[in-house]
Parts: sequence; structure tokens; C-alpha cells
Amino acid sequence: MSSTFIEKYRPKNYLDILGQDKAVQEIKSFLDQFPKKKALVLHGQAGTGKTSLVHAAAKENNLEILELNASDLRNKDKLEGILKPATEQISLFKKGKILLMDEVDGVTGTDRGGIPELVRIIQSTKFPIIMTCNDVWQSKLSPVRAKSKVVELKPLDIGTIVSILSRVAEKETLNKNSQFLKLIAIKSQGDMRAALNDLQSYSASKDIEIDVNEKRDTQESIFIILKKLFKERAPFLNLFDSSPLSIDEILLWIEENIPKEYKNEALAKAYEALGNADVFRGRIYKNQYWRFLVYQNIFQSAGISLAKSSPLSGFTAYEKPKRILKIWLNNQKFEKKKTIAKKYARHVHCSSKRAMRDFNLLRPILNNPKVQKQLDLSEEEIEFLKK
Repeated sequence: MSSTFIEKYRPKNYLDILGQDKAVQEIKSFLDQFPKKKALVLHGQAGTGKTSLVHAAAKENNLEILELNASDLRNKDKLEGILKPATEQISLFKKGKILLMDEVDGVTGTDRGGIPELVRIIQSTKFPIIMTCNDVWQSKLSPVRAKSKVVELKPLDIGTIVSILSRVAEKETLNKNSQFLKLIAIKSQGDMRAALNDLQSYSASKDIEIDVNEKRDTQESIFIILKKLFKERAPFLNLFDSSPLSIDEILLWIEENIPKEYKNEALAKAYEALGNADVFRGRIYKNQYWRFLVYQNIFQSAGISLAKSSPLSGFTAYEKPKRILKIWLNNQKFEKKKTIAKKYARHVHCSSKRAMRDFNLLRPILNNPKVQKQLDLSEEEIEFLKK
């Protein structure tokens, strides 16, 4: 085959973009109202059509498209040398141009890095800048979000993916039945690019089985997970499966951000669900009843989501849990206490457990400089004893 199905059947206009009607309207509005907002960020999981939508918009508006990859523009110098001139030079052959910056989450966020420079370029650009990324809610992208219109592309539903696959299969004269195409759609998990790749790879085989349980290497950030949990209202049970965080870490994130989203009765119901999740968490660790994880997950996901009577709208800036910092600080204190107790126990030939138990009684002795010298306490350990 001369080209991949992805390139061969890339949407050429707005009508070809299926399942993203809201995003199409948003990009139309953005281009019509430019320079009211000078930048737009399209975000969503891989394969939802972010880049394709920008190409379709350029063709619909007779605009040149200058495509830049943020992985090649990671820092201030490269942004100044490549992107900034592009924002100032007119198009030679068309009435204007769109500057497309793919994978903007790859730009560095430090003061010497690219994010501050990118914000400056957005403020001065003569042409619309459209950026794509998977996770727009990273803290480093906060200045970019403030200067941009933010539009989400949702994962495509199974019916939409089957419809597109059917058209491609017909044009390629592939003898694949609807059930086969549906299995590809289910396996794709909303990723149209993955579905087309699978269709092309399977097209040469007659008898091939599709494992719909085969997981793709996808991870969602905690910010995307919280947005789904708080904004949508659904009996989520697998919501945390795509996160690298543990279910206990996610509990802390939920606890920190519930008051930002819920009020009154919904707030009370959410805290009740979170309390029940924490009760099961305690039973799990106390008795090693790992089968109770399913109940912790139910209360922590479906319980929180269904605490509200209807879905929520608007943007909420979620925060890292402060309890994580408190736990870390307490752990640091405990570790110093533990190492001092071990040194004392070794010196007086008693158990570390007993030294820990009697630590407050021993503190006046341990604060004696001669004792500290004998136990070879570090400066941090001596400082801890003074508190």
C-alpha cells in the first residue's frame, strides 16, 4: 500500500470530522473572532483528531498551515529562533496562516525555559496559534491556559469509530464484517488512529482473532481523572485504571478537591462516600483483606461522582493534596526519631522498640551534648531533638 490509512483518510474538511461537533464549532468561533483570543489549545487523548481538525480548519479558511512540533521547540532559544519569526511573516500564497504547535506539553516550564517565552509570543502574534496536547491541566501550562481558548476533544464512541472503519473498509474493498469492525473499535478505546492502524494491519489476514482485553499503553493524568469524576455523573468503576497513582494517593487528591466542586447536600454525600472508602481502606491494611479494595474503589469513584444530582460545568483548578506534604513531613520526623532511638538502643543494649516507646522520657538525656557526641548524632538529629 502506498500510504497508511491514517494519512490516506485524514479528514479534509469540517464535514469529515465525526463525533467532535462541539470542537468544530469552537475552532470556527476562534478563527472568526481572532484576535479576540490569539491562541487555542486542543486537548484530549491520542487519536481523537486534534491535528486533523486544525488541518481541516486551514483548508476551510484557505489558510496556510505552518506545523511545528513542541519537542523541537522545547526551550526559549528555539522558540525565539523558529516560532517567533513565523508569527510575524505573512503567508506568500494564501490569505493568512495558522501556526500549529503539536505536543505543547513538551515545552519546558522553567523561567529559562519555553513556557514564559511561548506566552510572550502568543501576546504579540499576528496569526492564530493553535496548540495540541494530551494533558492541558499540567501546572506548568497554567500561563498558556490563561492566554488561550481551551477546547477538549472527547474519545470517539464505538458507533462513530465503526462508521469510519466501515467507509474505509468499503473503499479498500476489505471483506470485513461489522462484528469484526466493532471489535477493533472496542479495542481502540476511543483512539481513531489506533483503530485505523489495527484495520490496516489486520487487512491482510483472513482468520485473525482480536483481543479486546489487550490494554493499550495509555495513562491519564490525575487532573483529567478528577475532571471526569467531578464534572461528569456516571457510575465510574474503572476510572482509576489508567492512572499511575495508587488508589490511596488518588483518595488524597479527591479529599483535597471535593470542596472546590461540591456544595451543600452534594458536598455531604461526597464526604460520606469518601469516609466509607477510608473505612474500607483501614480494614484492608489492618486485617490484610485485599478483597475489600473493590468496595474502596466503588465509594471512591461511583460514590463521589453520583453524589451530585447532575453533571457540572466550568473550569476548576485542582490542587495537589496538602496532606501528602504533611504525611511526608511526619514521616521525616518519624525517621529521625527512629534513627536516634536505634543509636541509643545499640549504645545501652536495649531494644529499639523500647527506646521509641520511652523517647519523650529520654529526650532530656538525649539533649545532653556529651550523650549526643557518644551516640554520634548528626546535625539534623540534634536539631530535631531541640524542637
